[in-house]
Amino acid sequence: MSRLESAAATRRALVDDAAHLLDSGGPSAVTLREVGARAGVSRGAPYRHFANKESLLTAVAAEGWQRIGDQMHALRADADLSPVDRLRAALLVLVSMSRTRPHLYQLMFTPPAGDPTAVVRAAQRGCDEFAGIVAAVVGDADAERHSAVLLTGAHGAAGLESSGLLHTDKWHTTAEELVDALLAVVI
Repeated sequence: MSRLESAAATRRALVDDAAHLLDSGGPSAVTLREVGARAGVSRGAPYRHFANKESLLTAVAAEGWQRIGDQMHALRADADLSPVDRLRAALLVLVSMSRTRPHLYQLMFTPPAGDPTAVVRAAQRGCDEFAGIVAAVVGDADAERHSAVLLTGAHGAAGLESSGLLHTDKWHTTAEELVDALLAVVI
């Protein structure tokens, strides 16, 4: 393995281990020391890849957005789904991530403490893929406006669900039901 490949493998391990720590205990569970120990590298190795914890968490958030972009891209290419079913599935990607990886989801929607370039680029790609899904339903002229409304609604539904408010006597609904209601209103 070349030095470049070794550095890339170390960086990959650091990001993966940081993501596991984040999933298990939130941002406070992530320390460069613990990430390095889990990756099996020296104490100083994480600092050769990341200036501080915030830059490491920024890389984890960017990867979360990359995964969403990849899922949106796969949905766009799924010929077995109707355009509306593709759109519903795309909105539920956000709900699913909020449920399965709540700390990552929250981190993705928190402005990074460091350089936001990677997060913004990855989020923009995910939003562009989503807009393509929306355009197949509403047309290109209205895609951006509808995309913003739909993403805002799905994010709100995910947030209400994670806070427990959807399961109270007042609301007694699910994020999926809210997504369906949103789709019925918007399209």
